[in-house]
Amino acid sequence: MTTPTTPSPVAAPGEIEPREAQALVARGEAILIDVREPDEHAREHIAGATLMPLGNLSPEKVRALGARRVLIHCKSGRRGGDATARCAPLLGSGIEVRNVRGGIEAWRVAGLPTVVDAARPRLGVMQQTQLTIGIGVATGTALGAFVNPWFLAIPAFMGCGLMVAGATGFCGLSTVLAKMPWNKPPATKPGGQCGTGAGTCCG
Repeated sequence: MTTPTTPSPVAAPGEIEPREAQALVARGEAILIDVREPDEHAREHIAGATLMPLGNLSPEKVRALGARRVLIHCKSGRRGGDATARCAPLLGSGIEVRNVRGGIEAWRVAGLPTVVDAARPRLGVMQQTQLTIGIGVATGTALGAFVNPWFLAIPAFMGCGLMVAGATGFCGLSTVLAKMPWNKPPATKPGGQCGTGAGTCCG
């Protein structure tokens, strides 16, 4: 009796496998758009990718790039899927838009090259923001429950900040964190960046 095997993951409609995407870009048959944040792109990116953060992406901006085939990637695929859906109106004008399945993480796993700046912090500004808010909420709630109820003002303040960020698109905490010394671009040094197949610095 034969043992059933698990089929390999296949890209869903509207998606493209990393190796196929790399081949199209290498042949000049498609352009690649990175919809992550600037700090994520600075830490690690795919050579030749155009940075267009999801918050700033629009069908008009993508159309202005002048390509008939557009491939989009993010970190793991979710934001890329959102961007692809946002660009759906471009199909009517003959522009194909597809999401790289698994994002830059799958690209790296596939052994495809990336450009890495090891001097950049591993946690992006958005992750630092989420971590700070999580710590603030957990700490404020614990202090409010076991020390003094006034400490509950801390998670309440954090919650108000999230509501403002959601309503306006502006996050004061992430703006402050982006200006912290560890998030500022380091002085340029020879060999400060390198491309590798595994996505880790060769220096």
